[in-house]
Amino acid sequence: MRSLVFFAADVHLGMQAGDPTEREARFVSFLKEIPRDALALYLLGDIWDFWYEYRDVVPRVGARVVAELVALVDAGVDVVFVPGNHDIWTYSFFESLGIRKVRQPLTVSLGGKTFCLGHGDGLGGGRLGYNLMLKLFRARWAQRLFSTLHPWIAWRMATKWSESNRKKHVGYHFRGADEPLYRFAAAQNADYCIFGHFHDRVDMSLPGGGRLIVLGDWIDGSKPYAVFDTANSSFSLYPSSRRS
Repeated sequence: MRSLVFFAADVHLGMQAGDPTEREARFVSFLKEIPRDALALYLLGDIWDFWYEYRDVVPRVGARVVAELVALVDAGVDVVFVPGNHDIWTYSFFESLGIRKVRQPLTVSLGGKTFCLGHGDGLGGGRLGYNLMLKLFRARWAQRLFSTLHPWIAWRMATKWSESNRKKHVGYHFRGADEPLYRFAAAQNADYCIFGHFHDRVDMSLPGGGRLIVLGDWIDGSKPYAVFDTANSSFSLYPSSRRS
């Protein structure tokens, strides 16, 4: 019986921070460790630090990750990808591999428990400038305009922007009940609200009795993920959260 469900986010494949090759190998190792009789794997955004699909070209970064995801799909694992703000420009490639791509927030029932899932960016409101940027990224005209750039130019522009953005937000700590995401999660009728995006590991109780989980990133050498066993409704978070 398939019962195990895995959750991961914020691997940022290709980011030039730490050792990108080691980080990819660490994530590939995690994917290999997922039992082939698992029920599902939810990838909650920013698996890639930058992703853009041209009609006939996709990034080569993370090719081994793609191979492992295909192996999981072929084994019958339901692989679900919720794009984040760094890998938002996905179109049909992942679907062609058998991966389900969905937009946040996603509400699912697993083992009698309700899960609210997403990357977490923009949920519950937030800064006006950031929300306008997300709206721009999702605009078809902006995507078509970007597609006119040669991939060599586009990749270097995007990675420079990512590097600059990372420097501005290094060491960010989740602000607890002051975060818009916390208010969003508190308004959901869910047992577990699981997100990424904030690069901080968080496990907080919600007023309605649920839990808000922020998974943390893979940049610092760790292997943050969560597992839910639908057979006995047990939830495990690795490593343990930094705050509660």
